[in-house]
Amino acid sequence: MRIGELSRRTGVPVPTIKYYVREGLLPQGELSSPNQAQYDEVHERRLRLIRALLEVGGLKVAAIAEVLGAVDDPERPLHKVLGAATHRLGGPDATDDDAEAAAAQTAVEDLISRRGWRADPSNNAAGDLARALAALNRVGHADFVELLDAYADAAEQVARADLGYVGRRVAVEDLVESVVIGTVLGEAAFNAMRRLAHVDASARLYGDGAAGAAGATGVS
Repeated sequence: MRIGELSRRTGVPVPTIKYYVREGLLPQGELSSPNQAQYDEVHERRLRLIRALLEVGGLKVAAIAEVLGAVDDPERPLHKVLGAATHRLGGPDATDDDAEAAAAQTAVEDLISRRGWRADPSNNAAGDLARALAALNRVGHADFVELLDAYADAAEQVARADLGYVGRRVAVEDLVESVVIGTVLGEAAFNAMRRLAHVDASARLYGDGAAGAAGATGVS
């Protein structure tokens, strides 16, 4: 197919496709004449993956190049490929330097050790958790750490379900796309279900029959 058809199929503008080619994110098309190139389903698939990493995963072009480099490396173990994709998710690496931040970091390291998780405390997700705990501490909820193991139990169950789904995919690109989309959209879905569960729990604990359940719809 010509680049215009590739653009129509994927919704990616022609100038953007050319930019991805220049940056090495997308392989060059096969030249059919000095000024024309042909593209195929491989290019279409790669463009859709780039869009998922960019729009759903929220990754920058440089990060996408790193992930795609992992995908294209036949010698890299699958765990490392998935790690390259998920490592780029989450918040910024910057951390505060105060007592709350130090306590939160210690709590996260203790959690990882206690659960026997094969994850490094320097992982982005560990940093996100530490920042959340530090913020909770600063607003007077330092005892939130008492809930960490209950949260970890639920997180382990969700992680097994996520990777069970990912494991059904065949191609490596399918796996990476599933991890990125599943992590971001799955997190949104899980958070929405958590809010629904809060509504139900609040209605059962504090509601007064149907009226209480209806009034609890505002609980988040």
